[in-house]
Amino acid sequence: MAFSSDSGGGPMSDINVTPLVDVMLVLLIIFIITAPMMSHKVQIDLPRANLDRKGEDDSKRVMPITIAVTEDGRLYWNDQEISKEVLESRLSTTAQQTPQPPLNLRGDRTTKMRTINEVTLIAQSQGMMDIGFIATKEKGP
Repeated sequence: MAFSSDSGGGPMSDINVTPLVDVMLVLLIIFIITAPMMSHKVQIDLPRANLDRKGEDDSKRVMPITIAVTEDGRLYWNDQEISKEVLESRLSTTAQQTPQPPLNLRGDRTTKMRTINEVTLIAQSQGMMDIGFIATKEKGP
């Protein structure tokens, strides 16, 4: 502790560093104890990601198919209205293509999940493998 030598009773201009040193020593002891736990005992050679696209041309890339479902259950295949029967036949022919194009499902905010589930089941039953759902990202703080 620091004591003022003058008896004037004014504010002290010295900083008490004792609590700072105590905190630093505690942190040092914590790091000394936890540092050996950070190293793994078993060494594993992890695989490396290869992000190069070998042999894949842009001409072979297939454009995704977008199916939109409105609140009242109407279906749109790439912005063209279709019925469920036409949807099944188009999906069955699309599923046989090589490579198979991805299928993106867009549902209105108020569309019942039952309708989206029906379209998903139709796509799966026709052989579509890559089915995705499109949503908008919520904007928040």
